[in-house]
Amino acid sequence: MIDDDFDEFSFLPAQAAENHIDGPPPHGERVSLALEDGRVLSALRWAPASTPDAAPQVTLLHGAGLNAHTWDTVILALGLPALAIDLPGHGDSSWRDDAAYVAPVLAPDIVAALRAFTDSPQLLVGQSLGGLVAAAVAASAPDLVRELVVIDITPGIDPAGDASQIAQFFAGPTDWASRGELVQRALSFGLGGTPAASERGVFLNSRVRADGRVEWKHHFAHLAAAAASHPDAHAVAAVLDASGWDDLAAVTAPITLIRGERGFVTDADAAAFAARLPAAHQVVLPGGHNLQEDGPVALARRLAVGGE
Repeated sequence: MIDDDFDEFSFLPAQAAENHIDGPPPHGERVSLALEDGRVLSALRWAPASTPDAAPQVTLLHGAGLNAHTWDTVILALGLPALAIDLPGHGDSSWRDDAAYVAPVLAPDIVAALRAFTDSPQLLVGQSLGGLVAAAVAASAPDLVRELVVIDITPGIDPAGDASQIAQFFAGPTDWASRGELVQRALSFGLGGTPAASERGVFLNSRVRADGRVEWKHHFAHLAAAAASHPDAHAVAAVLDASGWDDLAAVTAPITLIRGERGFVTDADAAAFAARLPAAHQVVLPGGHNLQEDGPVALARRLAVGGE
């Protein structure tokens, strides 16, 4: 397994080689924002090696249980200055005491980050939970968003359907003897792709506690475990099922829904999206729910159209 002292950006050359992406890797740095209530919001700021001070043009929000590094290969292929944010309760961002990981609650933190780390309206991209949060951001702060891209999520997805795989994966023990156990669990669920990619993802999404046990960085694993133990708990469903149609209807920027061929958005979901938002574009790409990992280069090519 990878050593804990390994630099979080040291995976980039291997990721570029795996995906046949040429050129020098971008400059990446971790930045943080102190929020008014004492929490911290963490993010990764990226810029081309030739212009390391370039302000972000694209901001990316990950799904439940992931973190900002899920976008690394997309950013490598995209070649644009970007900001990838760890949602509250994920990655290096603080957990919420109230465990309220729903779009209307999370959106103000993202608005604060955009005002702190960007200087122009963004191509705002959100996958899964991040897509619902992105819609809430675009609705509440239209001056910060020039285009909204929502990846493999609609407000109508049934949390008891295919999307329940997310909750099932994270439900279980809240700590582990080693990262190797987490890698094997991910592979058993068909997640992470190759063993090497799964190992990389687990390393970037977990931490070793002072007692030597390993835990996921995100709060969602603890919520999923609680929901599995107590059938009346609704925390996981709340994450997966948010009433975001009003947010999407209020967005003034152009909207694109990108679906994975094997993703969670069904044809019926897509039809409902089209009926409610007839001006929005829809695109289908090869891959599953986590398109940023299943098909990062193809996704980057599509995003580049909006990034120009």
